[in-house]
Amino acid sequence: MADQKKSVKKPAAGKAAAPKTAAPKTTTRKAPAAKAAAVAKPAAAKAAKASIARGTGLATSVPGVTLAALRESKGARPKRVRIGRGHGSGMVKTGGEGGKGQTVRSGGGKGPAFEGGQTPWARRLPHRRGYSQKARDIGHFRTRYAVVNLAALSGWDASVEITPQTLIERNVIKRELDGVKILGGVKPGKELPRGLKFNDVVFSASAREALAAAGATLPTEAGAEA
Repeated sequence: MADQKKSVKKPAAGKAAAPKTAAPKTTTRKAPAAKAAAVAKPAAAKAAKASIARGTGLATSVPGVTLAALRESKGARPKRVRIGRGHGSGMVKTGGEGGKGQTVRSGGGKGPAFEGGQTPWARRLPHRRGYSQKARDIGHFRTRYAVVNLAALSGWDASVEITPQTLIERNVIKRELDGVKILGGVKPGKELPRGLKFNDVVFSASAREALAAAGATLPTEAGAEA
């Protein structure tokens, strides 16, 4: 053993050890068929997603496509409304449930003249006697007329008397309401037939003048003027 150790030669001090040469690396290239398959797989998946987005369906023969690639249509799953997340969310106080009692009933509320239950300002003032009820509620105290313009009577048969009933039968008006009033509205190219007869209707001043000029038979002034 001692002789063997002595026989090992040590490199000289002035000479550097020769560098070890690494073995050349062997790179294995993919086969052309495997490379083409790797490129075609993501392209097929991309084409399938595009077809799903267009709504044209999914081809069963597309390789690499699974149920995991299917997605819902946009807006199919709306975001849940979160209740009670601060005033900026708009869902604080009642949390989307609305009001209860008076505010949720049909016709609820008291209107702009309500003063919390105390006597309203209009009733606290001294009043004079003799108010006209026609200046108050239009639905109860005022007279509402079904109006007919003279232009609507341009094709009327002069042998038929114009009354609320005949106007309704010929679809000139729908309802009589509190009465029928003839107004002086005319249109170019529409002339009144001569000899029209009226009964149980009232007239405006302009309509009365136009009908008198056309030779119409009008009721007396006392019961016909509005």
